[in-house]
Amino acid sequence: MVKTISICNRKIGKGERTFIIAEAGINHNGDINIAKKLIHEAKKAGADAIKFQTYITENRVPKDNPVYSILKKSELNKEQINVLKEFAEQEDIIFFSSPFDEESVDVLLDLKVPLIKITSMHVTHLRLLRKVAKTKTPVIMSRGMASVNDMDKAIEIFEKYGCPYILMHCVSSYPMKEEDANISIVRTMIERYKCPIGYSDHSKGIKVPLIAIAGGANIIEKHFTHDKKYDCADQILSSDPMELKKLVDEARKIETILGKPDIRLLDCEKGTVQYKFKSK
Repeated sequence: MVKTISICNRKIGKGERTFIIAEAGINHNGDINIAKKLIHEAKKAGADAIKFQTYITENRVPKDNPVYSILKKSELNKEQINVLKEFAEQEDIIFFSSPFDEESVDVLLDLKVPLIKITSMHVTHLRLLRKVAKTKTPVIMSRGMASVNDMDKAIEIFEKYGCPYILMHCVSSYPMKEEDANISIVRTMIERYKCPIGYSDHSKGIKVPLIAIAGGANIIEKHFTHDKKYDCADQILSSDPMELKKLVDEARKIETILGKPDIRLLDCEKGTVQYKFKSK
């Protein structure tokens, strides 16, 4: 069973350290300096990777859509994406992005990003999935709104072309209420699929993603802003640098508490074992 994959020499999956993704999305508002700040602060907080969005606004929504102006303002061209990718490499943090159309897939592949995110909205966009899978570029796919059948069809494509993949439990609600998290699905996915399983969070704060780690998630994606007072698309559900650092620190504590699954005499028990009852 393929329970780990490697991205930029970093193993991800069962038995490995939790892979933390800072989801920058479009929280930069098209300002490259803010985008660079997001990269720098994510690395400083201890995140393993940072993710942006790549799209052509006109392919995403019509001009009369209320969010058109926000998306257009935040749209990054190929040159800007490359600048951010190179800056992330200098900062020693993994850079990747979510393509929202096939042209954007080409942009990311041309720039040789090490990882591509398939959003919940694109699980059923089979043509886009095939385009990515044929390149064998590793994929992280969120499952918000997707049925088991939807997921199985997508996975069939990845496996047909030998494309490494990670699946993320996700609830497509913004912000998501804690009672809607259904973190038990993480365990269901671990038992069903032969790949690393993670959780992409849309709640306020960090309680839910930490519970997801305790529930078996190997990867956590959390929306990220450089400042909670900064007016940006996902501000209401984004962690700032201080909160992201706390998420990383608490994740490491949970990993220690979870320990190893093999049943054995622990070092801390050796002083007590002499008092263990022995049957005659």
